[in-house]
Amino acid sequence: MHSHKQSTREWQMRSDYTRRGTPTTTEMATTTATAAATPWKQLVLKSLESNSHLKSSTFFQFSTIGSNGRPSNRTVVFRGFEDDSEKIQINTDSRSHKVEELRHCPFAEICWYFIDSWEQFRINGQVDVIDGSCSDPSKLRQREKSWFASSLKSRLQYLGLDPGIPWIRDEQPQDVSLDPCAGPVGAFCLLVLDPNQVDYLNLKTNTRLAFTASKSENGDKYWSSDRINP
Repeated sequence: MHSHKQSTREWQMRSDYTRRGTPTTTEMATTTATAAATPWKQLVLKSLESNSHLKSSTFFQFSTIGSNGRPSNRTVVFRGFEDDSEKIQINTDSRSHKVEELRHCPFAEICWYFIDSWEQFRINGQVDVIDGSCSDPSKLRQREKSWFASSLKSRLQYLGLDPGIPWIRDEQPQDVSLDPCAGPVGAFCLLVLDPNQVDYLNLKTNTRLAFTASKSENGDKYWSSDRINP
């Protein structure tokens, strides 16, 4: 196990590497301070930038635990970080099994692999389920913001039949329309994952870093990192 000084020095060397080049996305430009406080987020932003020519770079696997105690996994779309925080946003249908599973057990893990740069992020944390019944005005505003950030085609999906039930030909919906200015429909749900552990692996450099969140005496969240064997 590396000492704290060794881990810090190794992370500083890794940070110098990830800062090479000029960021071109607005998100990277506006989250510099947060990325500095959240070192793994800086790596994610760099990976998104270097793999931005691949549409698949915004897809990752999202794993939950079912009421039967078994894992359940699916591919979802990265919908950005919540404002300038480290919290990861995912849009989903409130009628889907994953929402029911998260209400039963709010913990989940993301597995995010970037094909060109050979990097993998495993991000573990607790998920906040925000649907239309939420009583927190600030969370409802975040849900609305995510709704309008989605394409009209994406929003139309939430007007379909309940997902996961048997398909019946006669019940298939006809053409549906949606006012582009209308707010979120009832089935639209925003998931916000608040990370507490991140496992980063770079297969090109054979480097693996483990990031762990802790609380200071005054309740502030901070991250520590260690280099571990791949």
